[in-house]
Amino acid sequence: MTSQVPNGTAGSKTSSGGGGITSRDKLLIHAPQPPPPGFLDLLGARFPQLSVRWELARLDPVRSDLASADTLPAEVLDGVTMLSVYPPAKAAAIPDVRFVQLISAGSDRWVGHEKYRDPGVVFCSGSGCHAPQIAEWVMASWLASEHHFDIYKQQQLQGSWSARVADHPVTDSMGRRMAVFGYGSIGRQCAHLGRALGMDVVAYTQRPRPTPASRRLDPGSYAVPGTGDPDGAIPSRWFHGDDAPAALADMLRLGVDLLVLAVPLSDSTRGLVGRREFDLMREVTASANGGGDPSKRRRPPFLCNIARGPVVDSLALVDALRDGSVRGAALDVTDPEPLPADHPLWTAPNVFITPHVSWQSTAIIDRITDLILENLTRLDEGRPLLNQIKK
Repeated sequence: MTSQVPNGTAGSKTSSGGGGITSRDKLLIHAPQPPPPGFLDLLGARFPQLSVRWELARLDPVRSDLASADTLPAEVLDGVTMLSVYPPAKAAAIPDVRFVQLISAGSDRWVGHEKYRDPGVVFCSGSGCHAPQIAEWVMASWLASEHHFDIYKQQQLQGSWSARVADHPVTDSMGRRMAVFGYGSIGRQCAHLGRALGMDVVAYTQRPRPTPASRRLDPGSYAVPGTGDPDGAIPSRWFHGDDAPAALADMLRLGVDLLVLAVPLSDSTRGLVGRREFDLMREVTASANGGGDPSKRRRPPFLCNIARGPVVDSLALVDALRDGSVRGAALDVTDPEPLPADHPLWTAPNVFITPHVSWQSTAIIDRITDLILENLTRLDEGRPLLNQIKK
């Protein structure tokens, strides 16, 4: 599907100075869903000087290259100065681009790209657009594990309740501890839902957040109204530091029931959770269960990764699932991605894997286009942009 709004006629508004939108600008949106009804008309009315083209992107969990804008005809990319795509196009195909609005929350696919390194090209992330649905995915996977939905589903298919309830005890979420590693929009919405279930929440951010003011969501961030933790009031404890593994170890020593990984992929978070961390989880669990009331014994953590696959050492996770260092794991991302058919993670015990789909929602395209419209307006008026990436 291709939708296009042509440039306005002579005499249309032409902004100058401050990076405003001009008649030379061409916006290409390459997205997995059609535009919301009326959106292209709204863009045409708001920015009659802007040429806009919307192309449908094909998403395939096995062939991520099919979603690339490089698959588009050369004439579609020709002259593009503003771009909203995922994943990136080759730099040679977009020589004139000056503004990129990412559809994704993370920018790791662009790191190293010639246009990302260019200080004259402004990048804004899609952070905030994915928080509601990804947080739901996190909590759904946690609750399904704790309530043994997989076991009961298998028994349902067999037509027999073969296991005793006593064999599958359920501990509800009240009073349990969620550790959110990466307290951006997704992490804050996970905390929001966790608190609703009665969980204690602790959080990690790279920069220190010592004051109430510093814990608030950046006013330059996009957020769906009513979501998240805009004031940063939910966590009972905050951890921070450039040494991410050390901060994670401090969190784990508290005793964690649900570990949510929501950090960007970077040099400090690549391989963040590996054999050393799984060994520490096992030690903390063993130490907590050294005595006392057997009914209050601590179970190992449940790991949920909705960040990027390389944040977790996949083979170390397989061993941790097998030896009980973690009680289970939910993974929307893996390393490698997609997983080869013979990878041991497929058959590891107590693991739930989806093909990088936690971002999906019927509302996602409305949120993305809201963000695009807001940032185009700010760009045209010379105001600070939402979610601007500090490259």
